[in-house]
Formats: sequence, C-alpha cells, structure tokens
Amino acid sequence: MSVDISALLPPYLNLPPHLSAHKYFFVCTLTVAAWDTLVLSPRSWRLMKTKEWPVLKIVFQVLRYLMPIEFTIVAVAFFDTKFTRDMCNKFYLFEPICTMILIALCSSVHVIRIHAIYDKSRPILAGLAALLLVQIAVMSVSSAFYRVIPLLEGQGCIAGPTSNWVGIYWAAPTVFYTITFALALNRSIQSLKTKPLSPWKLMLRDGLNLYAAIWIVNMVNVFFWFIVKPTGENDSIKTTVTSMAAVLTTTMTLRIILSVRGSLAEGGSYAGSSVSSSARAASTHVLSSGGRAGLPNPPHPSSFGPTHSSNGTQSNNGVLNIGGGGAAERKASLSHGLGRDGAYTLDEMRDKASKAEWAENGSDGRSSVLEGKEGEAYGVISTPAAGRGYEGVKVTIDREVDYHGRK
Repeated sequence: MSVDISALLPPYLNLPPHLSAHKYFFVCTLTVAAWDTLVLSPRSWRLMKTKEWPVLKIVFQVLRYLMPIEFTIVAVAFFDTKFTRDMCNKFYLFEPICTMILIALCSSVHVIRIHAIYDKSRPILAGLAALLLVQIAVMSVSSAFYRVIPLLEGQGCIAGPTSNWVGIYWAAPTVFYTITFALALNRSIQSLKTKPLSPWKLMLRDGLNLYAAIWIVNMVNVFFWFIVKPTGENDSIKTTVTSMAAVLTTTMTLRIILSVRGSLAEGGSYAGSSVSSSARAASTHVLSSGGRAGLPNPPHPSSFGPTHSSNGTQSNNGVLNIGGGGAAERKASLSHGLGRDGAYTLDEMRDKASKAEWAENGSDGRSSVLEGKEGEAYGVISTPAAGRGYEGVKVTIDREVDYHGRK
C-alpha cells in the first residue's frame, strides 16, 4: 500500500500548486524591490541634495520609502507560519489600502509629467486629472470588498476579492496608464518632425520603455483578475501578479522622475520640444567675448576687421550678431583676420552639430540629479587657451537653428 508523503508534511510545507507559485513569485517581487532600492540609492541621494523641493521631488521621496516598507510588512504576513487567522482578519486590508496610495502617487507623477511634455496643455491636465480622480474613487470603493483567503494555519495571510468585479481595482489604473503611454508615444512621434531619431534612441530619450513596462505589467495583472479561473475559494491565483504590478509601477515611475531634464519644477522640460525654424527665423544670436579680473582683455573685434550684422551693416561694439545673412558675409565676419584654425562658419558649425547625436546612456547630462560643472556632463571640457593671454570666446547654444536656403 502506497503512502502519500505530502500528507505527513505540515500545512506550511504542503502548499497547493497555485499558492506555492504565488509564494515563489512574491519572492521575485521582493527581489525586484530590494534590487531597485539599492540601485537607485546614489541617484536618490543626489536628488535629495538639490535645493528645490517641487512636487515631483516630494512624491519621489515618499514612493522611495513607502514601497519597500509596505512589501516588507506584507512579506512578514505572507511567510510567517505563526501569523494566525485572527491576526489576518485585522491585517488583510493593509496591502489593498497601501497599494492604492502607491498607485495614486505614481499616477499623479504621470499627470504632472505628461502635462509638462505637452507644453503645459490645460486640456491634457484637465483630462488626466479627471481620470486620476476616477481611479482613486474606484480603487477606494473596491478595496472595501476584499476578503481573507481561507488558508490553512501557517500558510500565510493573503487578501483576495469577494467577487470577480472587484478587479476594477486594477482595471482603473490600467486604463489610466494605457492613456498616458499613448500620450507619451504620440508626443515622441511628433518630435520626430523637428529632430529625426532612430526608434531605439527615441525610446531611451523619452523614457518610452518605462511607460511601456508599467502598461505591460498592469495589463498582465488585469488578465489574471478577469481571465484566470481559481479552483476554489482558497485559491489565490487572481492576486498572484498584484504585488509585482505595484512594485514595477513604482520603480518605473521613480525612473521617470529621475530622467526628467533640468529642474523638476512643473514637471521639467521635454528633450524633443525643439521649435520649428519658421518660428525662430527672426531671433538674434549673440557671440560675445570678454576678459576676467586679473587677465588681459581680449582683442577688440575691430582688430580682426569689421563685424557684420545679419543685414550686412558694420558694427564695432564688440558684439557679433548672427542672423539670416548670406553665407559669404558670415564666413567673412567670422574668419577675417583670425585664420582657419580659430574660425568656423555657421554652416560648418551646423554640420558639426548634426554629427553629434543624443547620448544613449541613461543619464544624459540634463537630468536634475547629475552633478558637475557646466558642460562636463555633455562631454565638453573647458581648457584655458595656451599662450594667448585671454580665455577666448564662449559660445552657448541652447536651441537648434535652421537657415534659410538650406534643405
């Protein structure tokens, strides 16, 4: 007569297949949470040391600590073999409520960021804010319809839905993240009109991989809620992916904040928001030079020859105005008396700039959490001019310029 050895095991070792898979997957969730917390620590510290405290920075700090604290506590209830049923009856709503707060904070980051990349569009802000309020309301109501999954003593404390419709708890944020991902993707496609990029570089520049990761994990979670069928009331398969969805949504949102260019105030700037040349054709760009205390002043531009404005008139005020003048005038004004070793025409500057593509690494030098002197993050290192007695000309280019007559 054969004996079933599993019947001799205590309940906390003799787990049903779905519960065993749930526990293994939760270990993976904890691993992701711990690893991401450690990896982001240096950048989080640099962000902490910045002087300003906009909304995104405050939300970042809350998410950074709330997520690992929540799932550490949930893990204790999930794996502690001495966690009784009475204790579970008082504790089971902890995860749904804390997760609702986490997801609401993540969604608020998406509202601020999408609003910023659409140039502070009020319709975008109003629409996303309305969706966020609906999401909070749906998650608040549905969290009241969770129950304790009746597991055996020592098998852990897990909260599950009382009915299948409670899955709207996750359907609401999934709809929200579908819309934000679509908006971010649409904005990136629009930016290709001003600066073409390969799909890979476009994805890295705008963080589309982060939005996509959030959308995918929430979609998978919703599929588990509405498609997978449990084998009984003690089957926790519907909630298998919920913890991973919350952790990945939080960690990807933290990365969205860290990838913001410039200041975090008002959602930051957008890397692809270059304005078309027709809107900027009349703007004037200035190249100026000047000495510093203790150093001899550089030669006056008149010693190099007459300077020319965009309309061809001469000016000896020490400023070279560059506009839409002819190529011959620009070349003469920049190279007259200087020699070819120290002069570039605008055409040459444009050609050189077109060869310098956006950096592919995760921190492109424009993030608000990078430190260092101006220019170093872009790979530009300033060195004193040797043997010239003055520092020369400093040129700052803050936007792209197209020129009339060039295709």
